[in-house]
Amino acid sequence: MSVTAGTLAPPPRPRRLSAYLTLTKPEITFNVVMTALVGFLLAARGSFHTRPLLDALFGTALVAAAASALNQWVERDLDAVMRRTIRRPLPARRLTPEESLVFALALGAAGTAYLALTVGLLASALAAATALSYLLVYTPLKRLTSLATVVGAVPGAIPPMIGWAAARGRLDAGAWVLFLILFFWQMPHFLALAALYRRDYARAGFRVLPVVDPDGASTARQSVLYTLALLLVSLIPPFLGMAGRLYFFGALALGLAFTFYGVRLALAPQSHAHASRLFRASLLYLPALCALMALG
Repeated sequence: MSVTAGTLAPPPRPRRLSAYLTLTKPEITFNVVMTALVGFLLAARGSFHTRPLLDALFGTALVAAAASALNQWVERDLDAVMRRTIRRPLPARRLTPEESLVFALALGAAGTAYLALTVGLLASALAAATALSYLLVYTPLKRLTSLATVVGAVPGAIPPMIGWAAARGRLDAGAWVLFLILFFWQMPHFLALAALYRRDYARAGFRVLPVVDPDGASTARQSVLYTLALLLVSLIPPFLGMAGRLYFFGALALGLAFTFYGVRLALAPQSHAHASRLFRASLLYLPALCALMALG
């Protein structure tokens, strides 16, 4: 079939399906679901039921995917000028903005409704608050202030609370400890990432800390402070009966190792290699800590 001048043939169906999947940022959605899983497992100890768990994870995945897709829709023009994001479906024109928006809104509506109908209004409200604060507060702030990273860490720390609320129907002290762990973890994780892609973020006009901190000293210093705060908060679960001795010593070892990489960056704040090692350490730290929590 020929294509007339001035028109573009739609991409083959497998490529379109792949583009929709990419729009949901599967790796981020997976991490969100895993932290929600940990929250549910910790809250449901002694009264575990499979169906509510699956319902909570499915609904959370839908809302997380919707937030990622909407974020790409909002920032499609900015993604087009960043090397790290230029191949995403919208700047690469594998999907149209209209298709992406409809897809994202459908996912978000389905996810919040599903959570409300299966595991309760609290879990649904938390999921909705996560998506809305991420899109309406954090996303526009990125071009205004470096404090946007702190603001953005709030919705990023809510997923384990969704799992907790799905299991218990309320938020106890344990849910807030999980929130703090995720909050403090995100800060060195994202600061290291932003340091690695400083030029990309500057090109897009994002005022993340590494962009407004040319020598990297403040970025490195804050990374150390947040890893230390994370270390302290991560040791609280055993004192609330959420975990045992294995977790305590494992969390201590992980926290010290994570802090070590933060200190190395602080000693050489402009080192791309040390920022990369801190970022990779953050990727290993969180799943390891979650596994320790799940094991008790």
